[in-house]
Amino acid sequence: MDVSDEFDSGMEPTDDLASFEIINLLDPSADVDGHVQESRDKAKLKTQLISAWNNVRYGGWSLKGKPRLSKSSPVCLLGQSYQLSYRERESFRRASSSLLWMTYRRGFPPLDGSALTSDAGWGCMLRSAQMLLAQGLMLHVMPAGWTWPATHHQTKDDLEVLDTRLLDDPLRESRRDSGKPRRCSLGTTIDCETQEEQTHRRIVSWFGDLSSAPFGLHRLVEMGRASGKRAGDWYGPAIAVAASEVSNLEVYVAQDCTVYIGDVINLCRTSHTDLSARCRSGWKSLVLLVPVCLGSEVLNPAYTRCVKRLLELQCCMGIIGGKPKHSLFFVGFQDDQLIYLDPHYCQTTVDVQQDNFPLESFHCKTVRKMPFNRMDPSCTVGFYAASRGDFQTLCSDVTKVSPAISISLKSIFTFVEGHNNASDSVTHIKTRDRLGPIKNKSCLDEFVIL
Repeated sequence: MDVSDEFDSGMEPTDDLASFEIINLLDPSADVDGHVQESRDKAKLKTQLISAWNNVRYGGWSLKGKPRLSKSSPVCLLGQSYQLSYRERESFRRASSSLLWMTYRRGFPPLDGSALTSDAGWGCMLRSAQMLLAQGLMLHVMPAGWTWPATHHQTKDDLEVLDTRLLDDPLRESRRDSGKPRRCSLGTTIDCETQEEQTHRRIVSWFGDLSSAPFGLHRLVEMGRASGKRAGDWYGPAIAVAASEVSNLEVYVAQDCTVYIGDVINLCRTSHTDLSARCRSGWKSLVLLVPVCLGSEVLNPAYTRCVKRLLELQCCMGIIGGKPKHSLFFVGFQDDQLIYLDPHYCQTTVDVQQDNFPLESFHCKTVRKMPFNRMDPSCTVGFYAASRGDFQTLCSDVTKVSPAISISLKSIFTFVEGHNNASDSVTHIKTRDRLGPIKNKSCLDEFVIL
């Protein structure tokens, strides 16, 4: 189908690898330079049209506006509740703006075997999966409660701001030293948090749009092709990966809405020879991904309360879902509105191999909302457990919030003792060496595929 036909009919550009191949792959038999150039020009034009269409339809001016959230109702954001008074509104803004935002990109190196330099119109499922995985990595590596310093209006450092009314006050020295926080500039704080910001930047670089990035689009499409799946549904076992830079992390993908506790224990249990700090407890951290179905063609309203309660859990990393052919990353809710990050806004590719590459386009200043009844029933819920105790708490909490609703409606998913006999229930990547700083080498040098 021609792109213009999709626009005229009101259809969304499809989000699967098949459409990417139809629109962008060059004919192998084209041995005339003119034909090759013509094919490239057509692919480039269609990419530009799709990018512009998605920016108007899904992004446009609304990304620059403020979300319309009610002050009278609490807002839930990944296990945290905010009453939008002034102080908590600012806390919510910082927390939401610190989430990693993966969107369509244009201008990246062509994917292998194609002329495609943008994923506009087909890559939203992959971008949503990137956001879910990125949240798990941030929880694993960054300090609890971390927020990006660029979201802060005021920070603390050694720059003192004086109140002129106290200049003639003989007691101002004692008042100044009374322990009251001082307001100051951002620069010194960033210097003090260099290690955290380097880690933040390194995690972002793993999702860069180049073949050497372990969680970048090029790598994910390659993994999808290798497994014989389309880009829209590859993210099951294939996303279960861990880099040496984030050692001691395992990913488990549930099968048939069932988490087999025995398999998780075997996956996360460490050997006595593993002396890394996090593994000395005998347990690796866990990212748990659970594909679920919350209805047939539309979301069954009976599941709405369960989805809310899952998003209220501290262990919840978010939900990949959306509408058909329109994947989104859900991170919270207010009343009957889901809060999400939208990958459909097309931005210019950032060269993450450059020192101090800009981070602004990987963070969204505003969140968006949509009614629960517009949510696609097929989705994937993500959870994180740092320790064995956290996993036990996760099992208990999720069981409480996801009971069988009625005789005809089962629980969203279940935890079962024992093991799954399916050989593909777990896919992971083991580290080759100990963690070391990355400088001028590929992140993929640290991967060993099991």
